[in-house]
Amino acid sequence: MEDRRALLKSGLALGLGLRSLNVLHAQADDPRKARPQEGDRFVFAFGPRQGETVRVEDVPLASEQLICYALDPVSGAVRDGSRLNQVLLLRFEPDSLAPETREAAADGVVAYSGICPHTGCDIEDWSEEAEFLVCSCHESEFDPRDAAEVISGPAPRRLPSLPLRSEDGMLVAAGGFSATIRFQKEF
Repeated sequence: MEDRRALLKSGLALGLGLRSLNVLHAQADDPRKARPQEGDRFVFAFGPRQGETVRVEDVPLASEQLICYALDPVSGAVRDGSRLNQVLLLRFEPDSLAPETREAAADGVVAYSGICPHTGCDIEDWSEEAEFLVCSCHESEFDPRDAAEVISGPAPRRLPSLPLRSEDGMLVAAGGFSATIRFQKEF
């Protein structure tokens, strides 16, 4: 009986592992679904400038976030094949950023996942008074100057950050997200 149970558990684990590999393989095959990677540029996700490259001066100082997608400079593919690829760009005076945040910023521009870690809602709101990112679904607030730390609300953790660098005024990903983009399921 114990051997049979162990065999069933092993089979289940193998099946789940293979399914995960299939998902990762699908992401690797489709650059639109792959998460932002080192060297990617950024483009406006919506609006009149949709698809245009974002430069440092395009990100307003201490103001509402820009919603962007990464652009693979080699293939030209915009990584818009998954909503989990939404990137929020904000700009602040570099001296106003926490040390950890300043390290990952480029000319005061910071980048975070646009997906709330609570239930996966899009982070689209901005508190102008407090200068916090706000999830409109359950009112979680995140401090973009301090590595998107949770200030209030039910979000269990900060937003994953994306390190940046500036190349001739153009924003470039200096690596991948600091953590896996994941969220709790609402019951």
